[in-house]
Amino acid sequence: MRNIHQYLYKNRRIDRYQLAKLHTFEVCARHLSFTLAAEELCITASAVSHQIHKLEEELGFLLFKRFHRKIALTYEGEKLFHTLKQVFEAVNKEVFEIRQQEISGELTIYVRPSLAQSWLVPKLAGFYQKHPFIQLNILTGNEIINFERYKIDLAIYYDDLYDKNLQHYELMSESIIPVCSPKYAKQFHLYENPENLCYCTLLHDGQAWNHTSDIEEWLCWLNHFQLKIDLTHQQSMIFDRSDLALTAAINHIGVAMGREHLIAPYLEKAALITPFQSLKLPCLQRYYVVTPYIQLPKVNTFVRWLKSKIM
Repeated sequence: MRNIHQYLYKNRRIDRYQLAKLHTFEVCARHLSFTLAAEELCITASAVSHQIHKLEEELGFLLFKRFHRKIALTYEGEKLFHTLKQVFEAVNKEVFEIRQQEISGELTIYVRPSLAQSWLVPKLAGFYQKHPFIQLNILTGNEIINFERYKIDLAIYYDDLYDKNLQHYELMSESIIPVCSPKYAKQFHLYENPENLCYCTLLHDGQAWNHTSDIEEWLCWLNHFQLKIDLTHQQSMIFDRSDLALTAAINHIGVAMGREHLIAPYLEKAALITPFQSLKLPCLQRYYVVTPYIQLPKVNTFVRWLKSKIM
């Protein structure tokens, strides 16, 4: 009777607990080391040894020959490792192909024009290299948009009121600092002399912050650093997009209030400079990723990629 029970025990089907041990065995067989396997699996070497011992008991044969400072596969271990290696490779291949099918199709993104031009679009080549089967449709605007009506999958808002019922994630913070062309800074002696702004044309992004005045960014910055400049009598120009204000600054028209993430490419090219480098003001406003479809693989993939660009 005992021999029958042993036979049934040794020949039963593999259960889900043994699958985990078989994975541990495959890692050990690859490394021929319990220590290296433990590092890959993020568990202790003793836990690896215990799992292998239990698996050998359950299977009814030894998988490894143990020596003083090393291990080697037994004949049975070699055969099982060869089979498991093929199985795991096939599973990984199948999972990859399924994911490629799911992570594909059109993905429509709504984003502020200035952020799209200065920050998002220059980074998209890297996304396409990783995910060539996703077709991105980029729509721009400054309004709160109806996702369902306009078939939007994901939006990036800045200081915007959004539906709290939608999934939303803080993407990145922002800071503001005045910028102008090197020529303009020299002409008006601006380097570390913010008081000289009173002689300059100030360039405003009237759509910077929702539900505030057109000059709110400049007003907030001047008040914070206690600079006495009367904006009501200051020569100025107002735009409905930040990138237009920056373009005006590049062309020596005046001084724009730059947002850190938007001005970075212009600073790198020296098209713009920050004449008051120590006077950078962190904003309460944030960039948010908003979507009702985070469960879709293509949306989730894009959100994770966006977050990786901030790391």
